[in-house]
Amino acid sequence: MAYEAGALEATLQAAAGGDAALFEELRTAFVDSVARQVDLLERARCDGNWTIAAMRLKGLAASFHSEALLELAEEALEAAPGEPMAVRRLKSYLATFANP
Repeated sequence: MAYEAGALEATLQAAAGGDAALFEELRTAFVDSVARQVDLLERARCDGNWTIAAMRLKGLAASFHSEALLELAEEALEAAPGEPMAVRRLKSYLATFANP
C-alpha cells in the first residue's frame, strides 16, 4: 500500500495553515494515534476491545479524511477479533505512512 497523499495530506495542510512545524506536529499526532489504536487492536482479547479499537481507527480515518485507513478499519470491524491479517494490513499502512 502506497503512502496516501490525497485528502489526508490536504486536511493536514489546511489545519496547519502553511506552518511547516505545525504540519509535522499534526502528522506525527496522526501517526501516533493510529499506532496506539493498532497496538490496542493487536492486543484485544475480546470482541468489545477489538470493536472499540477498530471504531477509533475508523474515527481517525474520518477525521483526517484517510480513505485507505477507513477501508482497513471497516475490514477490521468485519473480521473476527484477533484476525492477524487485519492487524498486518493496518501495520503495513502505518509503516508506509510513517515512512513516506
